[in-house]
Amino acid sequence: MNKEASSDHPIHELIRKRWSPYGFDERSVSKQDIDALMEAARWAPSSYNEQPWSFIVATRDDGERFDQLLSCLVDANQAWAKAAPVLVLCCTRLKFSRNGKPNAAATHDLGLAAGNICFEATARGLSVHQMIGIHSDKAREVFEVPEDIQPLTAMAIGYAADPESLPEELKQRDQATRQRKPLSEFVFSGKWGHPAN
Repeated sequence: MNKEASSDHPIHELIRKRWSPYGFDERSVSKQDIDALMEAARWAPSSYNEQPWSFIVATRDDGERFDQLLSCLVDANQAWAKAAPVLVLCCTRLKFSRNGKPNAAATHDLGLAAGNICFEATARGLSVHQMIGIHSDKAREVFEVPEDIQPLTAMAIGYAADPESLPEELKQRDQATRQRKPLSEFVFSGKWGHPAN
């Protein structure tokens, strides 16, 4: 299925092709591909090169770990994410390791690493669906996450399923046209709310 973005300006092909399916095919994701996604995250930029991100990865082939990670998602996300071959818990260190001071860029930097994962995944024919809907406290307990690390989001990773194979609600979501705000609503010049062009 073609879900390419209809951009107003030329952008990289991989950005046009990236989208977040709710339906995932049963195919496994190779360890080589998973390692490459994590390598892409490794090379994301970060404040003071702190690289505050950490990822807990579970594949469906490792049933117990997968079920543990799945249980850390809110029910609405569990309903569809259980079909993905890979789940990832995304965490970030809230203080600089260099001096112990709060790192205001920690969540921003985790987002940059996640963006690299999405880009690399798209290049490999994989899809990523990111989620904020997790039980942070449960994730902290289940995976013994240290206090200064924040479990923040999760990802489902795999090959997008044929929407025709999905339940009706998921089928409609995955077949819906992709939409974005126009640049005039978020790119300003001179003062807030004044479109740049």
